[in-house]
Amino acid sequence: MQMLALTLLMATVTTETKPLVIPLWPNGAPGSESRRSEPETRPHPWSIANIHNPSLTVYLPPKSKANGTAVVIAPGGGHRELVIDEEGTKPAKLLNSLGITAFVLRYRLANEEGSKLNVDRDTRADTYRAMRLVRTRATDWGIDPSRIGMMGFSAGGEVLNMAVFGEGLGDAHAQDPIDRADERPNFGIWIYPGPFGIPATVPKTSPPGFMLVASDDGLTGVVLNLASKYHAAKVPMEIHILASGGHGFNMGDRFRQNKAVNTWPQRLTDWLSDSGLLKRKA
Repeated sequence: MQMLALTLLMATVTTETKPLVIPLWPNGAPGSESRRSEPETRPHPWSIANIHNPSLTVYLPPKSKANGTAVVIAPGGGHRELVIDEEGTKPAKLLNSLGITAFVLRYRLANEEGSKLNVDRDTRADTYRAMRLVRTRATDWGIDPSRIGMMGFSAGGEVLNMAVFGEGLGDAHAQDPIDRADERPNFGIWIYPGPFGIPATVPKTSPPGFMLVASDDGLTGVVLNLASKYHAAKVPMEIHILASGGHGFNMGDRFRQNKAVNTWPQRLTDWLSDSGLLKRKA
């Protein structure tokens, strides 16, 4: 019954309150200031592109359920587009149902046709800024700053890699207080991630992780590699390799014929619960 309720929730997009959208930089992202007013495009019904004013869309859980945990979600799309509904809005709604505050990250796209952006420079800047913004404003949303995680799908998993294995600490002398904050997530959720940003060795200080992929996905080796490095570093992690499902099964609710894919969000829910992340903040 619990899984049925979660599936029904993910299939329903509520229209009661329009989520708050917060630009990462008030005057535009570094290097993209002149294009920040350009409208986003819809290359497909399920995706957006032409993102030059990166932002966070805030999804708040019901006050009666809010537990102080937060997750920044990075949708995939090959750095050409963002699968914003299936890998952004839907996981945010699921997390809300568990009492978690969710933030969907719209990051700039370096592989979009004609783009002069760079993943390692521009996407990384968006990633760090997003994590720092949430941590800086944690009190505003009733978030525990030590319980801010990040979730990444496909190319969004590479965004997560940069956050988890990046520089971490902010600049204590920065004029902008947001840039002084620690950007590192307190936990990571990798869903069929890409390889960019995974280091040769995983530091022992890395956050605990949840990893999931299908065995017939070309990125299965990425997850196995990451899990092996986590194991070598003795950092807690949980890994699930589904027998089938391919790449890009999103939240699994469109795969009724494949029970393991259809119900994979329950594996994540169990891990979040076992990790103490669904307990209400004292």
